[in-house]
Amino acid sequence: MDVTLKHTSQLADGDLRELRELLDGAFGGNFADEDFEHALGGVHALVREDGELIAHGSVVQRRVLHRGRALRTGYVEAVAVRPDRRRRGLGGQVMAALEEVIGRAYVLGALSASADGARLYEGRGWAVWGGRIGALSPEGPVRLADEEGSTYVWFPPGGALEDPAGRLDFDWRDGDVL
Repeated sequence: MDVTLKHTSQLADGDLRELRELLDGAFGGNFADEDFEHALGGVHALVREDGELIAHGSVVQRRVLHRGRALRTGYVEAVAVRPDRRRRGLGGQVMAALEEVIGRAYVLGALSASADGARLYEGRGWAVWGGRIGALSPEGPVRLADEEGSTYVWFPPGGALEDPAGRLDFDWRDGDVL
């Protein structure tokens, strides 16, 4: 088993179908079309066993406003491990590969964690953002209070922000913004 990194443009139609099946299974059928769309357009970390996809995560570029600066942010999406392969370190392998991408290409990493996923991220040095969370909606900036407490950030070695409690405003997208 090893982790392969591929851009969405390098995935064939069959790879995308296999990815969608993995995500549907890992999230108990609760993975919407918009969630799948959010996971595309960036770099995918793929773990295969005997040719079969068993774990995945992707990092896509987003812009995040913080104190008047637009930060190039690697946003982690669709981290999933096939249910029968969980608790074997595969999520950590996926995250290590994505963190390497973030560390080389972005100012910071961000993600929205479920209660189940939070332990994985916290154990890898990701931390809940202490300030407010918002989005740049078509009608202007809006606060996303429901995302506060579940939005995690990670800084590449040597990286940090001046105001770790300031508001983060994420670029808008259809469906769940974060």
